[in-house]
Amino acid sequence: MHQQYVMWLEETSLKDLPRVGGKNASLGEMMGSLASDGIRVPGGFAVTAHSYREVLRANDLEPAIRGHIDAYRSGTASLHDTGQAVRELILAAEIPAPVEEAILSHYRELGEREGVRPLPVAVRSSATAEDLPDAAFAGQQESFLNVSGEHAVLETCRSCFASLFTDRAIAYRGAKGFDDLDVALSIGVQRMVRSSASGVIFTVDTESGFPDAVIVSATWGLGETVVQGMVNPDKYVVYKPLLPEPAVRPIIERTAGAKKRKLIYGRGNGARTRLVETTERERRSLVLSDDEILQLARWSVLIERHYGGPMDIEWAKDDPGGELFIVQARPETVQANRSQTQFAVHRLLGRGELLVSGAAIGDSVATGPACVLRAIGDIGRFVDGSILVTEMTDPDWVPVMARAGGIVTEHGGSTSHAAIISRELGVPAVVGTGNALDVIEDGAMITLSCAEGDRGHVYAGELEHRTEKVDLEQLPETSTSIMVNIASPAAAFKWWRLPTAGVGLARMEFIINDLIRVHPMALVHPERVTDRDEGRRISELTHGFDDPTEYFVETLATGLAKISAPYYPRPVIVRLSDFKTNEYAHLLGGGAFEEPEANPMLGFRGASRYYDERYREGFALECRALRRVRERIGFTNIVVMIPFCRTVAEADRVLELMAAHGLRRGENDLQVYMMCEIPSNVILAEQFATRFDGFSIGSNDLTQLVLGIDRDSEQLAHLFDERNEAVTRMISMVVAAAHDAGIKIGICGQGPSNHLDFAEFLVTQGIDSISLNPDSVLRTIPKIAEVEQRSKSGSPAP
Repeated sequence: MHQQYVMWLEETSLKDLPRVGGKNASLGEMMGSLASDGIRVPGGFAVTAHSYREVLRANDLEPAIRGHIDAYRSGTASLHDTGQAVRELILAAEIPAPVEEAILSHYRELGEREGVRPLPVAVRSSATAEDLPDAAFAGQQESFLNVSGEHAVLETCRSCFASLFTDRAIAYRGAKGFDDLDVALSIGVQRMVRSSASGVIFTVDTESGFPDAVIVSATWGLGETVVQGMVNPDKYVVYKPLLPEPAVRPIIERTAGAKKRKLIYGRGNGARTRLVETTERERRSLVLSDDEILQLARWSVLIERHYGGPMDIEWAKDDPGGELFIVQARPETVQANRSQTQFAVHRLLGRGELLVSGAAIGDSVATGPACVLRAIGDIGRFVDGSILVTEMTDPDWVPVMARAGGIVTEHGGSTSHAAIISRELGVPAVVGTGNALDVIEDGAMITLSCAEGDRGHVYAGELEHRTEKVDLEQLPETSTSIMVNIASPAAAFKWWRLPTAGVGLARMEFIINDLIRVHPMALVHPERVTDRDEGRRISELTHGFDDPTEYFVETLATGLAKISAPYYPRPVIVRLSDFKTNEYAHLLGGGAFEEPEANPMLGFRGASRYYDERYREGFALECRALRRVRERIGFTNIVVMIPFCRTVAEADRVLELMAAHGLRRGENDLQVYMMCEIPSNVILAEQFATRFDGFSIGSNDLTQLVLGIDRDSEQLAHLFDERNEAVTRMISMVVAAAHDAGIKIGICGQGPSNHLDFAEFLVTQGIDSISLNPDSVLRTIPKIAEVEQRSKSGSPAP
């Protein structure tokens, strides 16, 4: 009898969605199908949609509700007045006795099951049109935490029923084409997980659509602070395909969020929860251990596989037991519905004063006047098409967000409400800036850019930008392998759909400069850093690492892992550090270890550093990082490349040193390449070829050294041309020598993109691969295909 009003969650499944709503049906599905895999879901029951309809029927509410909604849809009543009127009708309604009895009897039994009376529970709305693959309905109805006692449970259920008609829910249903009275509301009542930590998981990269990543966010306390964007949480990224490998731990990113506040259980005065400041230690510490990150990732993959598509999952960690629980799982609705063949490249062409930065949501660029709104009460003055700037958003902001050209928030991460809704609406956003309200002036023209990696930027002024769209299925195939140059881990996922044969050049110094920011030797010998300010900044960066060198190794290893992930198992060629002395000196602590040189471009750089006592210990850290990313994280597709190797003896010395650090060529499938960028590399190519698995032509340095032109010289720029016959003869010689020796040879640089005749020359020489900057890959592939076709037919270049 009770089952028409209330069902135990474990008795439900996805087929019961019309009865118990999306959220409850999903919880029941996991309980029934995934518990055997170790996935834990808190016990509870669902108040059915039939119970909601019984409340409306017993109180004869449908005609009155229909009247209010029709008045709003026809424009004779405001959204605010309509929502308030309907909610008041439901809050004043009586819950029919059979429904009330069913709720209370199940609540009592749940307490007996858990051994706690009265049992604290979470009471969550679960609409019958919620968590669908094409409509998330995220946060449209209310949820209540830490509800205890029979009277409180009943009153909270009544509030949940009324929340089906929040202003935001009415507006969202109208936008999605749902009839308000066709949608019913079920309620989930679950044992409260007393969360010491919680967060959100996506089984797809929410910005790029990269399908092989699990993105985990985490904060202290209850997870509502993450969903509502009240905090900037930790972010962890796990590479799915390597999860089944028992010997590796494929965590490719760990970023500590600010986590300035946390939501905890209330004490006294009827307060169910309260928001408090976190401690300094909590802010600096990572919320999850590696074992916990991997467990959540494995659970997420199981859930995704069971549901058959990308998922949006909420998790919580119980206190004091430390057990992890899944408290919600629903389909991810943005990337799942996006075309995988249509590729848009957004480029910011202009430059302006950087105002604020944060997490980039989307990948496009928006310009417009800033509309700074400090509270929801200010939304009446929002101007359509302007850039919304506010502290954070919740579901009440959705009607304004839908009219915005872009969104900027001070708080929140990539899984916050602002981020989720911005993706669904297709509106670019920069979230978690920290100080946007203080820096951005209301009415000022600004440019919001999400086209520069996973960090979004807001610039002063209206900057020029351009969008190019390409259908990947229309791109021609090429015999020459097209590879991509990746400078930064932040941009790696953005380009995963490019049809490339791997990464032809990943520059280690970009990670050192942008992420590590400290001279390696300053971490080995911190006592030699005498500048107090630099010492303080180094201490801040290395906080949480008992050994400062471990900061370098771990940051470099995870950075390289993130670059490698989109291309695994295709090769990723990582060039060892090639800073010049003046560039190394600019790193924190660098002044203590670098001596000025008259011409750093031809000085202490590349291979000569690695075995020199002035840098030998720093090189050991690079080798430790490479071993870690290959052996512990699991990316054996990484190829190591030695730059600026002047002599054959120097090559032998570096290879011997690498082997001493556990990077022996040929072991564990390790390949070692050499940058071919010095005339000696070409002249003695047959000798170098016996020591390496491949060459990559560095045309900039080769042109510089063949023509005797400083590549940074503005006065001689008109003479600097890799198409000069002296340079092309060198390239022809080394391509032939590499092929004679049976090793691969490629080139990395913009020359083939900029000059069709240079591309044709490379193809006619039989070069194996051409590696390009990502934004030029799509427009260069047709050129290469054209050159290959013309070369086969014997037609001359146009």
